[in-house]
Amino acid sequence: MVPTLFGVMLVTFIITQFVPGGPVEKMMAEIEGYGHDGGEVSSGGSRLYRGDSGLEGEKLEELKKLYGFDKPPAERFITMMKHYLVFDFGESYYYHKSVVELVISRMPVSMSLGLWSFLIVYGVCIPLGIKKAVVAGSRFDIVSSTIILVGYAIPGFVLGVILIVLFGGGSFWSVFPLRGLVSDNWAGLSFTGKILDYLWHMVLPVTASSIGSLAVMTMLTKNSFLEEIRKQYVVTARAKGLSESRVLYGHIFKNAIIPIITGFPGFFIASFFTGSLLIETIFSLEGMGLLAYESVLNRDYPVVLGTLYFFTLIGLFSRLLSDLSYVMVDPRISFEAAEG
Repeated sequence: MVPTLFGVMLVTFIITQFVPGGPVEKMMAEIEGYGHDGGEVSSGGSRLYRGDSGLEGEKLEELKKLYGFDKPPAERFITMMKHYLVFDFGESYYYHKSVVELVISRMPVSMSLGLWSFLIVYGVCIPLGIKKAVVAGSRFDIVSSTIILVGYAIPGFVLGVILIVLFGGGSFWSVFPLRGLVSDNWAGLSFTGKILDYLWHMVLPVTASSIGSLAVMTMLTKNSFLEEIRKQYVVTARAKGLSESRVLYGHIFKNAIIPIITGFPGFFIASFFTGSLLIETIFSLEGMGLLAYESVLNRDYPVVLGTLYFFTLIGLFSRLLSDLSYVMVDPRISFEAAEG
């Protein structure tokens, strides 16, 4: 985990050194633009602006020092990693807030989308996948497979646009709101009203963001159960006279659920801390996806590198939890035995 984290940060840091239009250049452009737009007109009628005389070398050096670019890249990288080890991500160049404060302010949107998508995916896909495996080849299996595969083929942002057109007042019915997590009068609502208002705002974005994972997890569950149903121990259990429900949930379930459960930690963590740029843009939600995009556009390197460090660390720990979950749910796996 340590060399992976270090390697990700090093490669990204190196790339940022070659990206044109860094924060110093951006500030220079803003100063010159301010001069052009906001300069005074002299008595002779000519417009005077600070850009006419060019940006002095001293001012350029001040800007480099302000952003820390007066030091060698190796020294800046080492200093950055020392701060990141204690989760000191610095201050945003663009928003003029601490990176931690900025991430915390955007987290509720991403957590809301992630939480409900996670609950829907696992709450719907496991029972649906089991049902499809039990009645494999039936009309229900074929129809449901067709529906979820069509849903999977439609990108989430395209589905979002379709939902807005149909149910957001675009061309047909104005049923669901289109902006934000809550309404403008949310503070004046009752406790029950606040909950209902929040859930009403979540319907369209959660539907658009979870449809792809819904199809993948359903088919994974179905195929995993089908594989177990065909094994010899299931034939033996049925030969003993056990009921189908006992065979399914007492024998098949604990083996077939392993691939789904082992992906649970990673999917759970990723659902809470990642954002979808297109979904957030379509539904006017200011989450982590939009923050990451804006930070890259504005060359806001503290936000780009700070969030990358944080989410890479979370991703690595989720991988670790997935590996550990294999051992907990499948007693046949033993890392000690593999080492021996």
